[in-house]
Amino acid sequence: MNDRTPDHLSNRDEDDFGQAAGSPTPMDIGTSLVPSHDATPAHPVRRPSRPSPARRLNTRPRLVAFLFVATCLSTTHAGSHLAELDAQMTGPEVTRAMLWSGLQFTTAVMGILLAHEMGHYLQAIRYGVPATLPFFIPMPISPFGTMGAVILQQAGAADRRALFDIAITGPLAGLVVTIPITLWGLQSVEVINLPENPAYPILVYGDPPLLRWMMAWVHGPLGENQTVLLNPLVFAGWVGIFITALNLLPIGQLDGGHILYSLIGKSAHIVAISLLFAAAGYMLYSRDPSFIVLLLLLVIMGPKHPPTADDTMPLGAGRHVLGWLTLAFLAVGLTLNPIDVIEPTTDGSPPATTPAGPPPTPPSDSS
Repeated sequence: MNDRTPDHLSNRDEDDFGQAAGSPTPMDIGTSLVPSHDATPAHPVRRPSRPSPARRLNTRPRLVAFLFVATCLSTTHAGSHLAELDAQMTGPEVTRAMLWSGLQFTTAVMGILLAHEMGHYLQAIRYGVPATLPFFIPMPISPFGTMGAVILQQAGAADRRALFDIAITGPLAGLVVTIPITLWGLQSVEVINLPENPAYPILVYGDPPLLRWMMAWVHGPLGENQTVLLNPLVFAGWVGIFITALNLLPIGQLDGGHILYSLIGKSAHIVAISLLFAAAGYMLYSRDPSFIVLLLLLVIMGPKHPPTADDTMPLGAGRHVLGWLTLAFLAVGLTLNPIDVIEPTTDGSPPATTPAGPPPTPPSDSS
């Protein structure tokens, strides 16, 4: 998810984040009794309001550091399950193999997420939009080990052009890291044939078109029942492609929601609401609840995008072209069946491939 902005702050929030921009201070609304020249009773004269300073967002560096370390530990645990083990390994050898696998996955996936978040953050700094450093979200029970990261930005501080640049730089920066990591990992993976009737359920990650193209480029065209055995780098690439596509959904506060609002204004609300109904209809029709958690979160956050500080700021032809091309990444980066399970059969019929049910909440990017 993208930029969750603190729109409404309690008194305690103001203590944490500073004085809200544009809100009046006692000095702004005070009056002064000034004697008139004709000796008539003094009359109140309103002092001219002074522009209040931009609200400073409290990054809370200790919390940032704690969450970063916790997420590294969580992703290391998730990546350790990708280690290649065999029955001849001793206990210490198994431990070293799992630790090495976990560290590879952590380095790759945290590098992807950090590039994405810093793309948002550095653009916010460039435009003078107050923003926090990224708060990473550990999730030990998820196969990814994380739910992504969150950056808070000051509500209403960015104009149309600044919002566009802040929103689009995150996904593009993440892909700049994701694609070479994935190609590197694909060099050493093994192409395998999925069993026709496995002895036990097999978890299979759905490959988006972009990943399938990269597989074919490195290993040649794969057969219908062929795939690659995921290693830590390829799995990190899968996560990077998947969460980039999710964040580019043109809904509400996601990166795609910011980009589309910058491109077409309030008409983006119609697109966002239509997509939510379409997603709900698809899940009912296919009986696949994979995206139910994400759908509920988007409904709770609201599909409509708030106005910017200046919706009339021109973008220019270059930004329009880049914006539409970036949103088109959904067609090559999103898979409608992110996690499937191949179930064993006992009657000799072809194996049934069923959705794995709602997976742990996908890694989110709220920046």
